[in-house]
Amino acid sequence: MMRRTLFDEDHEAFRDTVRRFLQARAVPHYEEWEAIGHPDREFWREAGKIGALGTQIPEEYGGGGQTSFLYNVVLTEEAQRAGLALGGLRVHTDICMPYFLELATAEQQARWLPRLASGEAIAALAMSEPGAGSDMKAMGTTAVRDGDHYIVNGSKTFITNGRTADLLILAVKTDPAAGRDGISLLVVDAETEGFVRGRKLEKLGLKSQDLAELSFTDMRVPVANRLGAEEQGFGHLTRNLAQERLSIAVNSQAAALRAVETTVEYVSTRRAFGTTVGSFQNTKFELAACAAEVEAGQSLLDRALLAHEAGELGPADAAKVKLFCTELQGRVVDRCLQLYGGYGYILEYPIAKAYADARVTRIYAGSSEIMKTIIAKDLGL
Repeated sequence: MMRRTLFDEDHEAFRDTVRRFLQARAVPHYEEWEAIGHPDREFWREAGKIGALGTQIPEEYGGGGQTSFLYNVVLTEEAQRAGLALGGLRVHTDICMPYFLELATAEQQARWLPRLASGEAIAALAMSEPGAGSDMKAMGTTAVRDGDHYIVNGSKTFITNGRTADLLILAVKTDPAAGRDGISLLVVDAETEGFVRGRKLEKLGLKSQDLAELSFTDMRVPVANRLGAEEQGFGHLTRNLAQERLSIAVNSQAAALRAVETTVEYVSTRRAFGTTVGSFQNTKFELAACAAEVEAGQSLLDRALLAHEAGELGPADAAKVKLFCTELQGRVVDRCLQLYGGYGYILEYPIAKAYADARVTRIYAGSSEIMKTIIAKDLGL
């Protein structure tokens, strides 16, 4: 891998802390988390103690007070390096946190940020619905104003951290007739009456992060829990999509790199026909091609990360990097699995889990087809 110039000494010191923490606290328990569907609560609290959950949260609220997103990148890269699919952690740090940092009032931040930084509270974003999916204008969950509260009715699906979240950023229609221009954002405490966690959704992969259905029946949410202005939710959601898609690209890229590295190790010791699998010309060519693809993806991703650090990453560029890195992940993991032969299909081998985990990255946060639509529009088509 070519030398990267993104990270400074502070980032690398954080990387060392995270790497040691994950090896000590996550790797030994990962199979348990896959079985129950999520990390244990103590993991979240311990992650909070080392500063992994709130690097961008102001220091007065228990965070690291940093402005750089690259600390989040380090966390994702190290999780993948350890073979951990911790998407719920990224939802908390990369996807939900910007809403609390950019939209919450001082009073709201004082209420919520200390809990989010310490791991006392887990965050989720509840946007997708059974009949709407990516079509936000078709959203059916409503919030009707009643004095100092909203009365919320509706349902959500495919919600990461839905089974465990304490604070949910909920997209609702405060003006159902206005389409996507009638969307508002509310922060819901999971203890609120009328909030019901539905069934845990069984997934093809990503077994250690929970995915759930949620429902709301006459749930009363204080107006004081609204994030941003009423009926400005669509703009708030789309503004944060660039970082969400970048976060997925980081994870996909790190997963592809790990697939190549672990496959090189495997074929170097696995023997067939009297020699190692790695000595066959086809194995060498396949892994060489994968390594070149991963290098290209890393270059694109690092350019996008620098643009994001400078506040210059636009929607089309975020779509390009999400499209490229997730498609790359799928191709690379598939080619690597082939080199394992039958063992590649056995779940006790990490490559099998990597294969199952990879598939959804081309779907969530906007499918590859939606990414192509965004890019085409940017081309004037």
